Amino acid sequence: MREKAKESKHRILIIGASGFLGGSIYKELCSYFKTFGTYNVTNKAFEKNHHFFQYNIEEDDIYGILDIVKPTIIISALRGDFSKQVIMHQHIAEYVFLKKIKLIFLSSANVFDAYSKYPSYEHDKTLSNSIYGHFKIKIENMLLRLPKKQIAILRLPMVFGNQSPRVLEILQHIKEKIPIEIFPNLIMNVTTDSKVTQQIHYIINRNKSGIFHLGSNDLVHHDDFIKEFIKTLGHYKATLKQVYTTNDDRYLAVLPKYNVLPKNLQLQSQDILNEIKT
Repeated sequence: MREKAKESKHRILIIGASGFLGGSIYKELCSYFKTFGTYNVTNKAFEKNHHFFQYNIEEDDIYGILDIVKPTIIISALRGDFSKQVIMHQHIAEYVFLKKIKLIFLSSANVFDAYSKYPSYEHDKTLSNSIYGHFKIKIENMLLRLPKKQIAILRLPMVFGNQSPRVLEILQHIKEKIPIEIFPNLIMNVTTDSKVTQQIHYIINRNKSGIFHLGSNDLVHHDDFIKEFIKTLGHYKATLKQVYTTNDDRYLAVLPKYNVLPKNLQLQSQDILNEIKT
């Protein structure tokens, strides 16, 4: 059983709680902690929830929300303009340092997308060829200057789940008979929103810090996994388009070596397919 009394001392602010992952994290944590979130859409459901604050990264200053919520833990799960996000994270980092609180930052396997010959572990040097990867590295480096106990950087591979943008896009493509791109040479690992949220819950509970690689323990080829995934959804007539970015296999996988979570919080790629079935 989760220790409700122990956990309730925290005040958690999820930046980006109206998004796919942010929303899943909110649902996981709100029964156990005083949990607040930000949203950037006109949505009556959020407006009526006094634990949600409208936040437009283009116009608003995050300090106003931080002063109201007074969080002990901030979870950054925001999407949006990269340059504005960098400025926001600078402000959050200053606040975290000043108030001696904790920041959990959702990063990406893309911080390693320049390395294609092997999977990546927590202490490997980051290097990216993509704009997205560069942006995540910039924020990671900023946060790594904070005291170690005050940060947790969670690097995620591809995230699946019934309401994930990736799954909804696949379903949309099937419906509209648009070819679904698969990458035969891409070796990756995967996860689900439900597993990530359980892992975050554990990291908060046990006051863990540092860098975490939260992908499946096994590696899969992108094309094989997507084919299996589509079959599991019950769609057998999807059109697939093979995309070759290289002639050789390339890796984009984040595996844990140092911050290994308990067995019940680990997963295999097959677990994701099983979850979709149910």
